[in-house]
Amino acid sequence: MEYAKQLVAQPTTIPGLTLFDLPVHGDNRGWFKENWQRQKMTELGLPDFGPVQNNISFNATRGTTRGIHAEPWDKYISVAAGSVFGAWVDLREGSTFGTVFTAVIDPSTAIFVPRGVGNAFQALEDNTAYTYLVNDHWSAEAQEQYTFLNLADSTVAIDWPIPFDEAELSDKDRAHPPLAEVVPMAPATTLVLGATGQLGRELAQQLADRPGVEFLGRDRFDLADPAAVERIDWRRVSTVVNAAAYTAVDEAETPHGGRAAWEANAEGVARLASACAQHQVTLIHISTDYVFDGAKDGAYSESDALHPVNAYGTSKAAGDLAVGVVPRHYLLRTSWVIGDGKNFVRTMQQLAERGIAPSVVSDQLGRLTFTRDLAEAIVHLRNGDAPYGTYNVTNAGEPGSWAEVARRVYAATGRPASDVSEVSTEEYFGGKAVAQRPLNSVLDLAKLEATGFAPRDQWEALEEYLSVSLP
Repeated sequence: MEYAKQLVAQPTTIPGLTLFDLPVHGDNRGWFKENWQRQKMTELGLPDFGPVQNNISFNATRGTTRGIHAEPWDKYISVAAGSVFGAWVDLREGSTFGTVFTAVIDPSTAIFVPRGVGNAFQALEDNTAYTYLVNDHWSAEAQEQYTFLNLADSTVAIDWPIPFDEAELSDKDRAHPPLAEVVPMAPATTLVLGATGQLGRELAQQLADRPGVEFLGRDRFDLADPAAVERIDWRRVSTVVNAAAYTAVDEAETPHGGRAAWEANAEGVARLASACAQHQVTLIHISTDYVFDGAKDGAYSESDALHPVNAYGTSKAAGDLAVGVVPRHYLLRTSWVIGDGKNFVRTMQQLAERGIAPSVVSDQLGRLTFTRDLAEAIVHLRNGDAPYGTYNVTNAGEPGSWAEVARRVYAATGRPASDVSEVSTEEYFGGKAVAQRPLNSVLDLAKLEATGFAPRDQWEALEEYLSVSLP
């Protein structure tokens, strides 16, 4: 064992498998080390993997050999006493399937083993204590999701230092299959909730060719159902995109609608957030400009205080606060969503085709959010290096009013823009039992753009949307 090494992270031939040199301090009494130090190691690139269980494997005799097991969780491995020859084989789906890495692990060394990488070791000394942190709790049911490989497989050809006829192996480990018979471990699943909505349909189109994406409509995952979260096997999930919500803004002002909005947007999201936090799942949650009162002079930033003015906005704001406790979260605030389905643009287009001259509010200002751009932003944030947190996501360009949007739709449909007359929000909703709307829905996009994502100009996107949808 080497004393006084610097803490260093070393990449290996297997993606995600990272070897660490650990500083060990010794004197006449023995030695001391920081075996796992979250802050220092995450700064060096160790995933903040959230260990929940610490296991120790004691090996009484030199030559004790265990593995090769790939588990559906991450592990961080070191040695408390003695030393081992470690062998790792990538058993995940992909081009690196079957790749091998070996190293000697003693108290001055540690290794991070990602989900799906097969792990094995051989004790090089008597009384070796092999220790590992895992980020899920072991159970007999979890063992059914392991992927196994034979220790003596000739394809990977691991050069074990102690021949197996001199080693201690279990009968079970001797009986594991060769690489040719191993079914690779599938990637962890991305769940898309709200799959039948405008954004859900867009995500289904953009992610159709990607493996490991599962789309759940309300019939399979109802946010308002307390049991929905419990029915998910979270060990197989890496990411949740929550595009589901109760969105009947005016109905939410009624006693029944208010309860339904709170059950889905607040309580349901809180249950979802709790499960994601517990299981180290990345949560991508779609929120709304309605969490603000619309009274600000200028665009809202991600750090502005929440101040909703209606029941729907209040329920969404409560959901935002719940999502904020998830270590790995992206909370995306949008406005005026337009996609495949019922929306304001579609309504104006239908009115124009019928020759109707509508009155449209002109004192509510914002930007449209096309689901194409919103879905692309989700993929960009999830697959890039963007820090977790809250991001405003709308289309870019000069803000406008609903009346301006309507005029542009009419012009694109071949009707005079003058068919659209302007009216104030107060005049339009006067005497009607409806929810109060924020007059300013403009969201600042600087934080999103700083990640390298540039949404399209809303008016150019609207023109393209109408050109595709018109006959």
